[in-house]
Amino acid sequence: MTTVALKKELHGYIDSMPERSLYALKPLMLVLAQPLYTVETDLTADEISMIDEGMAEYRENPSSFIPLEMISDK
Repeated sequence: MTTVALKKELHGYIDSMPERSLYALKPLMLVLAQPLYTVETDLTADEISMIDEGMAEYRENPSSFIPLEMISDK
């Protein structure tokens, strides 16, 4: 299913919902509309230092890190 088709389908569901359901849906939609992550651009010197240390540690020994794909909530 294409993104356009999926959006049309979801809009159809929203258009057919009773008003009370729309109020219940709004908080979820607000959360889902936010980006999955943000990139901070106004870091402190300490934060930059911590990031640099972590990057250096990763470059020295990448096998000591666990890839995100390996982490699960099972």
